[in-house]
Amino acid sequence: MRAIDLFAGAGGFSTGARMAGIDVVWAANHWPVAVEIHASNHPGTAHVCQDLHQANWSQVPAHDILLASPCCQGHSRARGKAFNNPQHDASRSTAWAVVSALEHHRPAFGVVENVREFLAWNLYPAWRIAVQALGYQIAPHLIDAANHGVPQHRERLFLVLSRSARPLMLRLPDRKHVPAADIIDFSAGSWSPIEKAGRAAATLGRIAQGRRAHGDRFLTAYYGNEAGGRSLGRPLGTVTTRDRYAVIDGDRMRMLRADEYRAAMGFPAGYQLPGQHRLAVHLLGNAVCPPVARDIIVAIREAA
Repeated sequence: MRAIDLFAGAGGFSTGARMAGIDVVWAANHWPVAVEIHASNHPGTAHVCQDLHQANWSQVPAHDILLASPCCQGHSRARGKAFNNPQHDASRSTAWAVVSALEHHRPAFGVVENVREFLAWNLYPAWRIAVQALGYQIAPHLIDAANHGVPQHRERLFLVLSRSARPLMLRLPDRKHVPAADIIDFSAGSWSPIEKAGRAAATLGRIAQGRRAHGDRFLTAYYGNEAGGRSLGRPLGTVTTRDRYAVIDGDRMRMLRADEYRAAMGFPAGYQLPGQHRLAVHLLGNAVCPPVARDIIVAIREAA
């Protein structure tokens, strides 16, 4: 089977497809940094850097499965007051590129990844009708990456599209959870004393609360609703596009490294990332977890 990857980003979908034995023949993204990183890790794939609203689908190779991660920021409630604001209309509209690609090539399958709020989008009923008008059944799957051996709790919606008589509800494996401790290297990184001048009182409060609950080694989140620390015996919380987690070890602490975030997303250890930490975390926080993509694609192949 051959696949294309729309909104390919860091390459999580493509990496998962490769794990499943699929040849990813074409990938596209509008951000040059993402395209450069994707190309460095997937040199055998043809790459295009463009707004996919403007894509010429006749120039895209034939394929059996379309993989797509349209922009999720306009749907996610993590955007707070920006949720459903007109400023995000353009990002939400990226999902229509999926319809255009399906209409031209009519692959046997498609997998569309997004946040669960995608289903509450005002235009989702119209989008669903358009996809169905092209002959596709839509099977929604709400998946936590931790259940696929990824050391992170990350719930995402995967819409499995199939040219079949009924929606293709997949039989997915339920893999053992991997704890955050497995991805953290306590001998590496830039550590600093917890008690130092300028340390925010809120940070010290979170650390004190975490220490009472988890002892001397644990994780603490710098934002979100994880106020009391997080046990290293559990998978990490959701990786986002900016630094979120610090690791506490006795009287010292540091932020997680890019390679640890890479492992938390389920990418292979040798997967290339930007040298700049901020860019690496941004790309990873937007990515699909490769083991989840692998399990979905394997299940599709088995059901086909």
